[in-house]
Amino acid sequence: MHPRKVLLTSALALTGVGALASVAQADAPAPAPATTPTVAATAAPPAAPAAPPPPYSVPWQLRPLAAANVIRLDSSTAFYENPANGDTGHTTATMALFSYKVTPHLAPLVRFGYVDNTAPTPTAAAPSGTAFLNPIVGITYANTVDRFRFAPFLGVTIPVGQGGGDKPDAGAATALKAGINARSAMDNAMFAVNYTTAIAGFGAGYVASGFTAQAEVTLFQLFRSRGTSAASSLDSTRTNSTAGVHLGYFLLPSLSVGAEARYQRWLSTPHKKVTNAAGMTSIVPFADSDMDNVTAALGVRGHFKVGKAWLRPGLSYARGLDAPLTTASYNVVQIDVPFVF
Repeated sequence: MHPRKVLLTSALALTGVGALASVAQADAPAPAPATTPTVAATAAPPAAPAAPPPPYSVPWQLRPLAAANVIRLDSSTAFYENPANGDTGHTTATMALFSYKVTPHLAPLVRFGYVDNTAPTPTAAAPSGTAFLNPIVGITYANTVDRFRFAPFLGVTIPVGQGGGDKPDAGAATALKAGINARSAMDNAMFAVNYTTAIAGFGAGYVASGFTAQAEVTLFQLFRSRGTSAASSLDSTRTNSTAGVHLGYFLLPSLSVGAEARYQRWLSTPHKKVTNAAGMTSIVPFADSDMDNVTAALGVRGHFKVGKAWLRPGLSYARGLDAPLTTASYNVVQIDVPFVF
């Protein structure tokens, strides 16, 4: 081939290769941009656990200011004497309460009772005896606003207790009468076995820094259900009331002391049947000394955690401050064991 043709052919070939290289470079994907290092997000600090509620001093015979799951057993033993001859007797009234919290603020409950009385001077008309009491069904609503607690209560008794009817057993009837005083007359509705009793109460308290101050009032409206001719239930209706104040303080996380003042007052005047020495009967109103009474109590209570539950056993001493409890020298010891779960 002629040298000029060789050079021309070589030039064209180089030109074509260069063009193809240019096209290939143009079609090649652009290099990926450099990635920016990812900065790990800083985890937020965990929320501080909620502070536990301030410790609450459980009262002795007032209603607790709480809606809770509770099994509670408490027993009051009263030691007293017959003012006429100084003979002594004793009465033990035992209560069992079961409460279940259906909402954070609402807890239905049921309460049962039993009384055992050893009379100081047993007679045929007033012997020693025992009796089951009227049970109570009720419901507690409890709420807390800052350091204040509120707990209204509604309940009713079921008139199935022993010692009722037109011809009650004498021992059971005597035990019922004695048991009222063993409970500082705060549970009269359970001992009024011939009556159905509607109960409405309200409690409020202040709880802070290991200190508890609580007060409550309760109204009882009794409607006679049986025993129309029994000496203890002559009135078709009766109205009663109770009130109380509780002060408590925690000496240690597991130990508190508590003091309580209680007052019971009949708002209507009950009547009773009295038989004189000649066998004549008459209907008379309650004596002034039987229309109300005042008692005070002082005690200690432990607070022990059992798993997620609390056991709060307590021991208190109560004494009557006016007649008829002072006349018969009443001294009452109460053992109280609430189990809150």
